[in-house]
Amino acid sequence: MLKLAPSILAADFKILGQQVAEVSEAGAQYIHLDVMDGAFVPSISFGMPVIGSLRSCTDRIFDVHMMVEEPGRYINDFKEAGADLICVHAEACTHLDRTINQIKEAGLKAGVALNPATSLSVLDFILPEVDMVLIMTVNPGFGGQKFIPYTLDKVKDLRRICRERNLETDIQVDGGVTCENVRELIEAGANVFVAGSAVFKGNAADNTKAFLKIFEEYEG
Repeated sequence: MLKLAPSILAADFKILGQQVAEVSEAGAQYIHLDVMDGAFVPSISFGMPVIGSLRSCTDRIFDVHMMVEEPGRYINDFKEAGADLICVHAEACTHLDRTINQIKEAGLKAGVALNPATSLSVLDFILPEVDMVLIMTVNPGFGGQKFIPYTLDKVKDLRRICRERNLETDIQVDGGVTCENVRELIEAGANVFVAGSAVFKGNAADNTKAFLKIFEEYEG
């Protein structure tokens, strides 16, 4: 199933709850929550209090993308704040297996994110244990960046690997995703699409529906 995950990093924080409700009502399946610590990435975004305050605005899946060093320290805190899925960066975990197990033991779905230049080989042993892999299509830490073309091949390679191993792993893409390039990403094998500026710049509900209309072309 194709799923849209609007990233609130691009939303208007003066009316954040309202905008989350708008994209949810328009049909977005996930709400993407970018947590940045100022160490793993240069920027600092928000944490548990913001996520907790938004939980009452929507029943959509809260997809927490942790751009945080040693994220295992905070798994239970994010669960309590309302996370449904936690995605951690392979590059940020000393013991990735342990962190994935922490997420699953908390009763949440687990994802692994890879920076653009990180090889898929880091997934060789952990892939069967995760629900989702996030392929970063820009370098993490800032919104509004341009899509990196070679990441399209990375998505294709990952989908091929999943098929060869009989895995139905979700493949999420994050960075520079628009209505203009999302068809390429669907055809490459991605099925969960993070969109920030492409959703929240302008009318968020209309932009959400524009993505979903494209998804309908592929899902009949």
